[in-house]
Amino acid sequence: MEYLKECKSCSSGRKGCNSTMQGLLDHCHKLTVFDWLNFQGVKTHQSPWVEVRFKSTRKEFFNNAYNLPLQAGDLVLVEGNPGKDVGMVTCVGFLAEVQIRKRGLEMNSESAKKIIRKARQHDIDLWKVAKAREHDVMLEARKIARDMNLEMKISDVEFQGDNTKAIFYYIADQRVDFRELIKIYAQKFSIKVEMKQIGTRQEAALVGGIGPCGRELCCSTWLTDFRSVSTTAARYQQLSLNPQKLAGQCGKLKCCLNYELDHYAEALKAFPKMDKTPLRFMNQELIWFKNDIFKNLMWFYDKDNHAFQYAIPLNEVKIVLEKNQQGIYPENIPTFITTSGDAENHPNQNEITRVLEDTDTEALDERLKNLKKTFKKSEHGAKKRFNKRK
Repeated sequence: MEYLKECKSCSSGRKGCNSTMQGLLDHCHKLTVFDWLNFQGVKTHQSPWVEVRFKSTRKEFFNNAYNLPLQAGDLVLVEGNPGKDVGMVTCVGFLAEVQIRKRGLEMNSESAKKIIRKARQHDIDLWKVAKAREHDVMLEARKIARDMNLEMKISDVEFQGDNTKAIFYYIADQRVDFRELIKIYAQKFSIKVEMKQIGTRQEAALVGGIGPCGRELCCSTWLTDFRSVSTTAARYQQLSLNPQKLAGQCGKLKCCLNYELDHYAEALKAFPKMDKTPLRFMNQELIWFKNDIFKNLMWFYDKDNHAFQYAIPLNEVKIVLEKNQQGIYPENIPTFITTSGDAENHPNQNEITRVLEDTDTEALDERLKNLKKTFKKSEHGAKKRFNKRK
């Protein structure tokens, strides 16, 4: 079916998924709603509400005033604003009411738009004609906006099922006066025009793409709500505050920074806060700079010599802190490793000092000279062979 082309971006690898209605009834699409009440055999009250989805992430709720026998996957003809539109039913009855409450919408059967009937073949044919115009109209609309020097970008175009109206999705950093633009669009494409501004995250969901993790973007595959992401999430997870690494395809902070934030926040409660409190020993003071919640280690550096970094187990840090509060300063640091070493196999501080003292710098210089001579000889031989071939 041509009107199910958007399912082709699915990475589930199921054969025939993009050519059958089943591809949109199971979990291959992020807007699919699983009717768990039906499978559990839960008896619920009859409800006239029906959830219908359209292109991209747009969903609306309609009143089944004529008591049509509808189920998920049915194509229906609904009232538009104005005109008529064609959409696909995602859930009906009590489950649709749950979705309405989840979004905080008011339920008013009298003022709500109604479902006219199930879509007939001529309704679907007209819908296909309208959908076929979307790409060409989007490119032409971008060109017109650029010629008018408007600081905006047309991201997508969605035609109504009766081919009389289109929604132009655009992004803009500042307020845009597009009153003249609407007149030109209406005259050029012979349709009613509706402009709808979206953010960069919504644009990434519409366009799609591959994230730094190598998988499809979450916003275009399963993520339906966009929660605010702040740099605090990166600080909790001990990540470098590098905008290039923390930003996603949309240019904003990655949504996945929030996925494990609750786990990190819960785990960090067991670690003492040492932003301004040094860890004191007999001859040294250590300054905290990060935690490793997976290995229960706290990292410190020497106050006088930042080159030495110490990873101390959490329980030992708590013991030292208790002694410091009593005015006791231990003589030896419990554990010593560096950022390039391993906690179990790394030599202690005395062994490192001995290795550095025993290193013969003259032998290293001689070895480097020999390597340079060998490289020059091989390069000279390669040039000779190349000249002979000429």
